[in-house]
Amino acid sequence: MNDRDTGFVEYFTARSEAMRGTAYLLCGDWHRAEDLVQNAFTKLYLVWGRVSRHEVLDAYVRQVLVRLYLDERRRGWWRRERVTSRPLVDRSTPPDAPANRLMVLQALAAVPPRQRAVLVLRYWEDLSIEETAALLHCSAGTVKSQAARGLDSMRTLLMASAPLGE
Repeated sequence: MNDRDTGFVEYFTARSEAMRGTAYLLCGDWHRAEDLVQNAFTKLYLVWGRVSRHEVLDAYVRQVLVRLYLDERRRGWWRRERVTSRPLVDRSTPPDAPANRLMVLQALAAVPPRQRAVLVLRYWEDLSIEETAALLHCSAGTVKSQAARGLDSMRTLLMASAPLGE
């Protein structure tokens, strides 16, 4: 293994799990998340020899990851089956139960892709409005409006799935 490959393997080993978590939040499926991460790191490897600023690698890989996700959604070839309309979570669970995390993930999965990308980048990746706008190639105002709409959608979805006594 040469120095080029060694550097890439070290970066991949250190960051692939974090990127996989981000990809999961975007697509809501661990297998698709793994595919997105694999494709993002493949694209990184292809340009690895030209990378001179290693301090911005996370931002680059994250940008590739989001673009791959949004491009996949635009193609429309991926269809998810809805087997049942029953909720996966028991509504009588205490507020701090893992089931509530599942409800949040389900609500996030139901938000439109662009809004979901903004929510994941802003609130999971903790990027600023400006960083998110640069990553998505849009204005700061678009990020703000997409975040507001996404949060409203999630709030509505979570209220609809909340138990009646709350």
